[in-house]
Amino acid sequence: MTERVIDRVLALADQFKEQGALAERRGQLTDTTVENMKAIGSIRLLQPAKHGGYEVHPREFAETVMATAALDPAAGWVNGVVGVHPYQLAYADPRVGEEVWADDVDTWIASPYAPQGVARPVDGGYLLNGRWQFSSGTDACDWIILGALLADTEGTPVAPPHPLHVILPRTDYEIVADSWDVVGLRGTGSKDVVVKDAFIPDYRTMDANEVIDGTAQIKAGMTKTLYRMPWSTMFPLGISSATIGICEGALAAHLDYQRDRVGATGTAIKDDPYVMYAIAEAASDINASRQELLTNVDRVYDMVDAGREVSFETRAAVRRSQIRAVWRAVAAVDQIFSRSGGNALRMDKPLQRYWRDAHAGVAHAIHVPGTTFHASALSSLGVDPQGPLRAMI
Repeated sequence: MTERVIDRVLALADQFKEQGALAERRGQLTDTTVENMKAIGSIRLLQPAKHGGYEVHPREFAETVMATAALDPAAGWVNGVVGVHPYQLAYADPRVGEEVWADDVDTWIASPYAPQGVARPVDGGYLLNGRWQFSSGTDACDWIILGALLADTEGTPVAPPHPLHVILPRTDYEIVADSWDVVGLRGTGSKDVVVKDAFIPDYRTMDANEVIDGTAQIKAGMTKTLYRMPWSTMFPLGISSATIGICEGALAAHLDYQRDRVGATGTAIKDDPYVMYAIAEAASDINASRQELLTNVDRVYDMVDAGREVSFETRAAVRRSQIRAVWRAVAAVDQIFSRSGGNALRMDKPLQRYWRDAHAGVAHAIHVPGTTFHASALSSLGVDPQGPLRAMI
């Protein structure tokens, strides 16, 4: 691919910005944005080549997500979340990819992975029931991956809990239209979905534990480095990249806003050394967050490519760095937003939207530092964390 997707994104910068404001009011991506993203292949970055994908390096995926989010936070978020799903389908049963992309290589797959449903075994598969929150970009998707708890034949979840990832076509679930009324990332349309007694054939299920620990990739016989990357590096990468990209967009909006502004004392902002200091510090912190995220994914990719094991300690350190990078970038946005004056609060100013969207991004479960920081610290001391401390690592 001589022309990169990121180049196509930047060529449509004005449209992404314009449509982002419309998506905020609409509560989901606009049709124009979806059409543009499909035309430039935003969601095909990690998709297998045999299904029309580009199979790019994860760094390029992250860079594209950040560039998109800087222009339109909602589009960048959907690019990051929905864009990871083709990576996982690469090591699902081959029949799944054939079904999903048989008629259209630009078919999108939604999620969420939280096990908010129950899968009861029946002949040939499972009956699925449940209601899931936070299905980002779901109106533009024709398939979905949902987290569910394995149940016994009576429908009671087994103990200890056994999570599954189940894959469904759009005909098997309902999108709850009025379920996304939020303060940030409104344009993502991350609505609830409901499933009632949908039959899921065995081949359209994946053992969630095996996906996370890498066993699924090994069993599927993956040989390409991209598809042997740890899930706990790849799935958070899309979300963290989007959030840092939003912070980059906030910095750009702040600079546009401050360029000719005169403060309440009559002093041009350009002549206010305190604001200049805050801008420089924020720019440095946001860039440091970007570089840390990219350096970490490069490090893991190189390890996998060399055939080396990516230990739990390494995975935990990568997750720690992903989380800290996002928190650092959002804190930097707070510093510049608080120096933007009262007019920056007006709804017709883009800066307030970036500020709200950045805080919505850092609130995602993947960015909660507690157990991940704990696990990473223990690992660095030679202790092998157990139980909940291993979650999402």
